[in-house]
Amino acid sequence: MKNMIFIIGGARPNFMKISPLIKQFNEHDIKFKLIHTGQHYDYNMSKIFFDNLGIQKPDYFLNVGSGSHATQTAKIMIEFEKVILSEKPKLVIVVGDVNSTIACALVAKKLSIEVAHIEAGLRSFDFKMPEEINRRLTDQISDYLFITEESAKVNLNNEGIDPSKIFFVGNIMIDTLVSNLEQAKKNNYYKALNLKAGQYALITIHRPSNVDTEEDLKRVIKYLNYVQSKIKIVFPIHPRSLKNLRKFNLESDLRQPNTIITEPLGYLEFLNLMMNSKFILTDSGGIQEEASHLKIPILTLRKNTERPITIEKGTNTLIGNDFEKLKFHLEEILSNSYKKGESIEKWDGKTSQRIVSVLQKRILSKNR
Repeated sequence: MKNMIFIIGGARPNFMKISPLIKQFNEHDIKFKLIHTGQHYDYNMSKIFFDNLGIQKPDYFLNVGSGSHATQTAKIMIEFEKVILSEKPKLVIVVGDVNSTIACALVAKKLSIEVAHIEAGLRSFDFKMPEEINRRLTDQISDYLFITEESAKVNLNNEGIDPSKIFFVGNIMIDTLVSNLEQAKKNNYYKALNLKAGQYALITIHRPSNVDTEEDLKRVIKYLNYVQSKIKIVFPIHPRSLKNLRKFNLESDLRQPNTIITEPLGYLEFLNLMMNSKFILTDSGGIQEEASHLKIPILTLRKNTERPITIEKGTNTLIGNDFEKLKFHLEEILSNSYKKGESIEKWDGKTSQRIVSVLQKRILSKNR
């Protein structure tokens, strides 16, 4: 099938980005196949998102599982090459910045298949982050670069990318948020945890720089215990964070009277917790975007962000490892004097429509 498109998903953030695209493809009768690399192998980190977001069963599940960056990337490349050679797609669409993104892009490009990268051009300028390496390399070999904000265009221009390959379409994560907002409102998961709207903080911490050493974990626990002394906190804990808490025997230090710890949640449950929270403390990239769109205060436990628009226009503040900064902005939030945030250009729930429009003009119209 000469116009067949492959859509790649491998990790939890990918699923939120491919869901609206799949819906648009189905509406426009665009032929595609969904490839799940299996990078997130834990059920609650993967399949539950498919169920929540109404994503169909993958056409291929590569089942690569965990491993070092080299091992995981290599496994994805080996397994994906088999699928490519069998199906010979017209285009491979990758999203975000995980190992599946660069692995599948490399395989496709070496077999002379065009690559589209959704969420291109974002830069933290921190090469200690594996994601920074993945997104930079993916952008260099992509034929279509779909960007979420103007800073991405500046970054790509500075890296010598042909401007004709760059398309400012907006943020596809917001498409998913907008389309699920009403359903998430009805979910009322926060009430199941005996919480009151606006009277708790939502926590997500999982990055290696925060959880991979005992020293860093103790710092994070110090921050969380301080926050829970001021307001109730809810922490849907990432498997990586939980594993390291147990490894360093720190799990009991985190379990305080005002702290609720849950397993990883489905998209609707998490969105319900997010939209009813007072603020969010995180090290996630995507949550910086979602919280800014929802106008919810967000404090990010990182020294940098590849999403500067969330600071310039949104509700995000970087606090890094600065405990005094955490205390200052927490007081701002609790006293309702924190910044309010503005609307961000093209974060309007229509990004997937703009992507499909580009694809129809540039790719799908060929060879018909």
